[in-house]
Amino acid sequence: MPHDPDHTEPPSDPALRAKALETILTEKGLIDPAALDALIDTYETRIGPRNGAKVVAKAWTEPDFLDWLRTDATAAIESLGFGGRQGEHMRVVENTEVIHNIVVCTLCSCYPWPVLGLPPVWYKSPPYRSRAVSDPRSVLAEFGTELPAETEIRVWDSTAEMRYLVLPKRPAGTEGWSAEQLKPLVTRNAMIGVEEAARPA
Repeated sequence: MPHDPDHTEPPSDPALRAKALETILTEKGLIDPAALDALIDTYETRIGPRNGAKVVAKAWTEPDFLDWLRTDATAAIESLGFGGRQGEHMRVVENTEVIHNIVVCTLCSCYPWPVLGLPPVWYKSPPYRSRAVSDPRSVLAEFGTELPAETEIRVWDSTAEMRYLVLPKRPAGTEGWSAEQLKPLVTRNAMIGVEEAARPA
């Protein structure tokens, strides 16, 4: 069937169920839509991947900040205002030409909320949690990340005591770019390690 640009696809089943639940709870006076919108905005814009992108872009452009991340990631990240619950114990691991890092939580879904927001569904799934450890190269390939055979893949198991943020390699062709220009190239998946940073258009 040809695509009709004026036709809007209906929401997915989960989206419909979520909207129905929100409507019922609102009608019963159990939730305030404005408070719910504020909560969603918090995790999408203030506690989310944009925060992590700011950390990465600053590390790419400021050697002193990069050194601070290496020695005390928690303090360096908190200096940008991104701290608190789920971000108390942070470690940054760097991708290089010969090392690629990937993060998983094998026990549950420990995740650095202040810099990455809410964890994606796949991060919490049993297949990812097991295969990221047993066969990380295949998992990366499923995300479109093909690495040279000689690249060492390091898997970091996130826990309540330590959460990890991957510092992806800075993309080629961005020499002289400012941190503001670099931030859009830093994706959530790159900071988990399943993908590389986006390349400039």
